[in-house]
Amino acid sequence: MVFKSRMATGEVIGDLCQPGGDFITTRILWLEGLEAGINRGEGCDSRARYIYIHGTPYATLLGQPVSAGCIRMDNRHILELFALVQTGTLVLIVPDQED
Repeated sequence: MVFKSRMATGEVIGDLCQPGGDFITTRILWLEGLEAGINRGEGCDSRARYIYIHGTPYATLLGQPVSAGCIRMDNRHILELFALVQTGTLVLIVPDQED
C-alpha cells in the first residue's frame, strides 16, 4: 500500500515495479531528532521535514542515495522492525562503515 502524508492511498505497488518515485509502502516510523541544530530545530528538524524509516518497493536500490531524505527498508524488514518498537523508542542512525 502506498502512503502519502502518512495516510494509506489505496494504491498497491508490487515489489518488482520499475522505479518511478520515492514511494512509501508498508509501515512508517516517523523520526524526531534530539540534537538541536543537527536534527532538531528550525531548518533541520527531522519531524518537521517528515523524515521516516519506511518500506519501499525498490529493494534492489537499498543502500543507494535515492530517497528524498528518508531511511528506506525492504518491506518485510520494516514489518519486523515495526512489531518490535513503540512510540518513543530511541534510534541511533550511523553511517555504514567500510572495512
